[in-house]
Amino acid sequence: MANAPPIDGILETAVYVDDMEEAHAFYAGVLGLKRMVEGERLYAYDAGPGETLLVFRRGHTGDDVETPGGVVPGHHSEGPSHFAFKIAVEQLDPWRDYLKTRKIDIISEVVWPAGGTSLYFRDPDGNVLELAAPPLWPNFTG
Repeated sequence: MANAPPIDGILETAVYVDDMEEAHAFYAGVLGLKRMVEGERLYAYDAGPGETLLVFRRGHTGDDVETPGGVVPGHHSEGPSHFAFKIAVEQLDPWRDYLKTRKIDIISEVVWPAGGTSLYFRDPDGNVLELAAPPLWPNFTG
């Protein structure tokens, strides 16, 4: 059996929302992400070097979409989803303080066996977001 070719990382993570403008107010206004693409069914945000957060309008992505370069297969998600942002250990307290000033509740804080810490909170659509400081995974040690 042949080995799979290497993967260089995750390029995109998607979240599905009901109100695009409310989502933009949160992801750009609260989290400070820069919007790179604005469309009827999709906003794309710079989530770090080579990483993109896709914010899709829920209910508008199930059908295939024809583009000049080819067809994008339909996809969707139901219920709250989850993704994590990487942060430095020294940014845990500033993030705790910042979320508090923005009246965003930290719904859980986890100290992982490897020693890293995660702060969990929700976006306006109930998606669970995580701010993760290393070490957490064997490939995320800081």
